[in-house]
Amino acid sequence: MTAYNNIKEAENLKQLSSIEDFARKACHRNTGIGGDGIAVLEKLENETADYACRIINPDGSEAGFSGNGTRCAVAYLYFKNFWQEKSLELQTKSGIKTYELVERNEETFWFLAELGKPKFDLPETPLSERRFGAAIKAQNAEGFNLLLPKEGIVIAFTFVNVGNPVAVIFLEDFNQINWRQFGSKIENITEIFPERINVVFVKVIDKENIEIRIWERGAGETSSSGTCSIAAAVAGAFTGKTERKVSVHAAGGTTEAIWREDDEMLITGRADLVFCGEWFENA
Repeated sequence: MTAYNNIKEAENLKQLSSIEDFARKACHRNTGIGGDGIAVLEKLENETADYACRIINPDGSEAGFSGNGTRCAVAYLYFKNFWQEKSLELQTKSGIKTYELVERNEETFWFLAELGKPKFDLPETPLSERRFGAAIKAQNAEGFNLLLPKEGIVIAFTFVNVGNPVAVIFLEDFNQINWRQFGSKIENITEIFPERINVVFVKVIDKENIEIRIWERGAGETSSSGTCSIAAAVAGAFTGKTERKVSVHAAGGTTEAIWREDDEMLITGRADLVFCGEWFENA
């Protein structure tokens, strides 16, 4: 997440046709800043949370939540001295999340975030009575089988909603399949996942370490994801493959994930300031 804006600070946002339009332009990796999305912050007065945060994907769609994106947004608030207390409550589309500043080293921040409780029920769809026929069927208490007739393959996955819906697929080796191709395919099976879905591919190293590859709805391949990291950790513990506390290793770094006995999900990760700048709409 490399582009963020305080909506009260970025007056030129008002000149854009929409925040979705800004996200598409700003996140473009050739003609814009580049990034996996933007976080829009607004200070709340007399509310249950301190700030509200919207996460907009590079394609202009709005995410229910982003673990990494909100962490970057909170780090921005500390860097700009908009917030000085040790903890902060952030109102998101998927509920209120709490962030505790664990450590700061100049422009690098570490936060412990409480993300709520996971859900395992598949989303309701108009085709709910047919979902367990040709397209998808219950595998066991731990997950489902996704049938892809055109590809001639059956993919086992565990569904976890951690604020965003995530399909977790366990592999012994990432070279088993073309995970980018299947990530894109699964993301867009809207008859099963009406709002699309994040897909995370997981290799279990041992009971306390997993490695992941990430395909996010609206963003494609990303090097790191807080929501996919905690979803992978929850699915690992749910299926008995890992402990409830694991280190999640991704190309963009390691996230410490905990699924507590009371169902609460926690992640600890870092956010690094890269740059601050101004956006010239007509440039």
